[in-house]
Amino acid sequence: MILALPGFLYYLLTAKGKNRYKPLPFYGPKVVAKTGHKFHGKYIPDTIYHKLSDFNLTDQNGKPVSFKNFDKKIFVASFFYTNCPDICSAVNKNISELVYAYRKNRMVYFTSITVDPERDTPPALKKYSSRYETTNKWLFLSGDTATTYSLARNGFLVNAVQKNEHDFIYSDKLILIDAEKRIRGYYDGTSAADITKLNDEIKVLIAEELRKVDKPLY
Repeated sequence: MILALPGFLYYLLTAKGKNRYKPLPFYGPKVVAKTGHKFHGKYIPDTIYHKLSDFNLTDQNGKPVSFKNFDKKIFVASFFYTNCPDICSAVNKNISELVYAYRKNRMVYFTSITVDPERDTPPALKKYSSRYETTNKWLFLSGDTATTYSLARNGFLVNAVQKNEHDFIYSDKLILIDAEKRIRGYYDGTSAADITKLNDEIKVLIAEELRKVDKPLY
């Protein structure tokens, strides 16, 4: 029963569960590789999907953060700034509920990246994060604007730009990243329906990862 659990969970989520999700899509540009594989006797070219490039940011505790922190992990990313009006509070409240739901799951993490690093220093992020029960599952990250804005546009494929001294244009989407650093979903951070969908699709990714580990056993 233990060995069958990952496959059964995947079956429930994608076929028989309340939310019948198909395997999640891949977002971003795709390239057809020169390699391929056979499926039911038919040759299928492999597809190279868009992946995030490695990044070097700093968390609210002043510690460096890169892909090493998310090795073989699923994570949800978002953008914000501490002086943001109500929308950031609404989004982060929803994230905090997901953080609590996955507080004991070692496969799932959350990151919130500031678009205002000049004011959002690690101490400022530490103070801001104290209003939430973050533990080590939720990292508030900062980096110089060149790094952060490039990561947003070229990595997560969302907007991030400074409009003026106190205003920023950025995406309020929550972005689901799989263990291979590919984008698997975008969700409205203020929508209860999208938060529920994200919660369910995190579980689909967890099941996919467990199936990879246990594949030789089936």
